[in-house]
Amino acid sequence: MAEYEAKNIRNVIVLGHSGSGKTTLVEHLLSQTGAIPKPGSIDDGNTVCDYNPDEIERKISINSALVNFVAEDVKVNLIDTPGYADFVGEVIGTLQAVDGAILVLNAVNGIETGTNQAFKFLEQRNTPFFVFVNRMDKENANFNKCLDALQKRFGKRCVILGYPIGKEASFKGTANLLTKEGLDSLASDERDNAMAEAQSLVEGIAESDDALLEKYLDKGELAKEELENSLKKGVCEGNIIPVIAGAASSDMGIKEAISVIKNYLPSPEDKGAREVVNPNDNSKVILEPKKDGPFAAHVFKTISDLYVGQITIFKIYSGSVSSNSSFFNVTKSTREKISQLSIMEGKQLKAVDKLNAGDIGCVTKLKETSTGDALSDEKNPIVFPAINIPEPVMSFSVRPKTRSDEDKISASLHKLTAEDLAFKAVRDPQTKELIVSGMGDLHLNIMIHRMKERFGVQVDIGTPKVAYKETVTSKGDAQYRHKKQSGGAGQFAEVWMRIEPLPRGTGFEFVDEVVGGAIPAQFVLSCEKGIKTAMESGILAGYPVVDVRAVVYDGKTHPVDSKDIAFQIAARSAFKEACQKAKPVLLEPIMDVDFMIPDEYMGGVTGSLNSRRGRIQGMEPGDGVQTLRAQVPLEEMYKYVNELKSITAGRGTYTMKFSHYEQVPSNITQTIVQKAKEAKGEEKEE
Repeated sequence: MAEYEAKNIRNVIVLGHSGSGKTTLVEHLLSQTGAIPKPGSIDDGNTVCDYNPDEIERKISINSALVNFVAEDVKVNLIDTPGYADFVGEVIGTLQAVDGAILVLNAVNGIETGTNQAFKFLEQRNTPFFVFVNRMDKENANFNKCLDALQKRFGKRCVILGYPIGKEASFKGTANLLTKEGLDSLASDERDNAMAEAQSLVEGIAESDDALLEKYLDKGELAKEELENSLKKGVCEGNIIPVIAGAASSDMGIKEAISVIKNYLPSPEDKGAREVVNPNDNSKVILEPKKDGPFAAHVFKTISDLYVGQITIFKIYSGSVSSNSSFFNVTKSTREKISQLSIMEGKQLKAVDKLNAGDIGCVTKLKETSTGDALSDEKNPIVFPAINIPEPVMSFSVRPKTRSDEDKISASLHKLTAEDLAFKAVRDPQTKELIVSGMGDLHLNIMIHRMKERFGVQVDIGTPKVAYKETVTSKGDAQYRHKKQSGGAGQFAEVWMRIEPLPRGTGFEFVDEVVGGAIPAQFVLSCEKGIKTAMESGILAGYPVVDVRAVVYDGKTHPVDSKDIAFQIAARSAFKEACQKAKPVLLEPIMDVDFMIPDEYMGGVTGSLNSRRGRIQGMEPGDGVQTLRAQVPLEEMYKYVNELKSITAGRGTYTMKFSHYEQVPSNITQTIVQKAKEAKGEEKEE
């Protein structure tokens, strides 16, 4: 395969709501450029991008998939992404590697929740994009309604480049308003409207460049080359968002989409230098997309293949890399060998000899490298910012079904978490449960299904235990004497202790106020050890105690029987007695939750959150979708994703992160304490 320089490469991500036709669009782009003989079908399960068995079975994209095609002298690396919010980690990871985007809009449904999410991602990264209004041949397709919504969201930046010829069943294709190709196919009434839109397109292009606008106002027209150059500049700077009408499944609008990708979306060279950091001295390093620069690349995706093994996918920001070479993994401080360099075509790997700056490639069977790692030559180390994935919104506890499953579960979870950054697996140190977390019920069920199908691991799932904590709300005082005289060496210790609450989040503070040597210094340390042991098992329901100050201020010893273990026992018991007098309470984790809710469902969601002890913190209006911010106890958020889907007909989504711990209401505390006592009783019986 030919080598390509940065100016002749386009790295493009395909985004949109689930069901908008992203994968079908990719198939027809590949087919029309000769990358594949004919487009596959989602219904037939033979598309290039949806190749995993669970994707074929469910007829949805679950993983991001990389393909490429060549349009004349330009190589296009295309990344198809899932539209379900459950798989947002796949989108965020691959966004690191692209320079431009195609936003696919369903002409029937218009702007949907997933579309708004895509808007946010593109705006956060200042990624230039164009809009492909798909399914124009379907009943109730409405291009004008889609355009109005886009212009309401982005203003005059949205301009029609590909005008629809006909409507719904009569949709016959796309007219190019810049070249005027296809305008003759329009009905006379539509032709007048199209010419007016063509004029708006020229004006929009001229307004994106002050010098060009002045020339346009002076002469009343612009040369084709001036328009094309200025259109590219406007798109690359985010000042222009071209809109194309199409029907991917019927090959309509595909030619126009290829033209926009090739001629108007930015190349790595157009995007320019990237600023990173040298980890040795934290100095700034400028990476220019030149093949003769020092090698620098970023791993943005990892795939675990049953037959090939680990596939590591990276984008090259500077320099070049060849087969049968090596590179330095800065993140892991290790050198890795490359046997065969490849590019991805769906699930197929195509061998290449060399790749240059701006391109995307992959290698197999690296030993240490994982997603997010920085690769370079050893003399010029660099690191990239971390890939920020939203916190999981749903968790299951998992338990291996058999001893055989227990032996294999760690390895399988390691591979799945390496492949999907939004999927987490941790052993909770407090509850001792193995917890898997993800972006929704569908996400977690698919990952558990993959554990079984790929690795032969079967698990039982349940709702995780909430990691409650305990604390005190007032002062408490206790004296405890430990005395043991049952033959042999005796034990004696007496400890006087005071407990005080500390501000939330402070932790634990031990204070020694013993005077006159009432307790020798070595036994004061024993008291501290005993208190810390008592804090682990709690006072009310067995949860760890936090945010307390323990003051040991007096005590008694015996010249023979006082020893370390005696003072540990006495301090432990004194601590528990003092806490009982200090009005102990339970604390629960509170989450900051951002909901994206269509306007018509806002009342149902706020009512639901109120019933779950949620507190609304604010709302941010949008075009048909509002962002609602709330604080909700974690206990109430377990499996809430299913209730939200039910309330919003599957259109509502949320992200959440830990905020703080807060006191549990007394009525709920009683229930939790009772359950803890019952569980303890069952353990004793066993």
